[in-house]
Amino acid sequence: MSDSTGKTATVRLGSDGPPVGVQGLGCMGISEFYGDTDEAAARDTLEAALEAGVTLFDTADVYGRGANETFLAPFVGAHREEITLATKFGIERTDDPLYRGVRNDPAYIRQAVEDSLRRLGTEVIDLYYMHRRDPLVPLAESVGAMAELVREGKVKQLGLSEVTGAELREAHAVHPIAALQSEWSLFSRDVERSAVPAAVELGVTFVPYSPLGRGFLTGSFADASKDLTADDFRARQPRFTGENARTNAALLEPVHKIAAAHGATAAQVALAWVQQRAGVHGLTVVPIPGTRRRGRLLENVAATRLVLTEQELALLEPIAGQVAGDRYPDMSSTATARE
Repeated sequence: MSDSTGKTATVRLGSDGPPVGVQGLGCMGISEFYGDTDEAAARDTLEAALEAGVTLFDTADVYGRGANETFLAPFVGAHREEITLATKFGIERTDDPLYRGVRNDPAYIRQAVEDSLRRLGTEVIDLYYMHRRDPLVPLAESVGAMAELVREGKVKQLGLSEVTGAELREAHAVHPIAALQSEWSLFSRDVERSAVPAAVELGVTFVPYSPLGRGFLTGSFADASKDLTADDFRARQPRFTGENARTNAALLEPVHKIAAAHGATAAQVALAWVQQRAGVHGLTVVPIPGTRRRGRLLENVAATRLVLTEQELALLEPIAGQVAGDRYPDMSSTATARE
């Protein structure tokens, strides 16, 4: 899935949106959650991504409490016509570092978009997501408020994150939804139950986040509580610590075996799987693996040229069904909790 220059190929974002590279870049880790960041190296990685044909850059107002959007602003300003800029609203934070609220009311949405536009230094957001769904606010009310932003020229396309197939259909009836972003990887396949079929039906592009299982699928750590720094949020994720981590690490054996057969890395196998699994469903995907390093970025982009055999895909098929532990300590804000 690359052109003659070695850059990633392109797909359309939604049924009538802009072409974007078949792999995007998740920018969350630049600002927090994964330990300290070398800002110069991160800026170099952004430039390397664009050079490699990555054009969808994904952020959110919650990442660093706005710091991620502010960090991206100079890059956005320098390359505004070349990139597709995605950001999100819906997760509310306070001075309490552990607090995460969810807000979808129209007044909050309007304030959130103005704040994001200001921090990003742009007049329009290409793709604006509802980051999490608040079931206490009617979905039609929230999407209606988002649609107003499109009519006003503040936003070009709408997206949702972590919604069920039924919620996606309901939202799409109010205003076309271009993209659905949810976790999808060898370790997390819940979305295949209802969200993926709905996206196929509606012509919605799927944007898998954490396609590398927050790094666990790369084999770069075995137990987050022991191998990562205390400020790394993965040290508190159920799948990556203690007995769950040991169980899940053992599941990676076929991933490493297939990688060795191709002269590839485990990360590349995991990313190639997402692309090919989506193809089985007839679905357009743009995975957004995150990295702050040029080398990892180029490794990830190279995965778009890796093709797994049917036999290899069969070896990988059972993995998700054997994974120990939930994706988050509290799954209440995810689609899985509402299906």
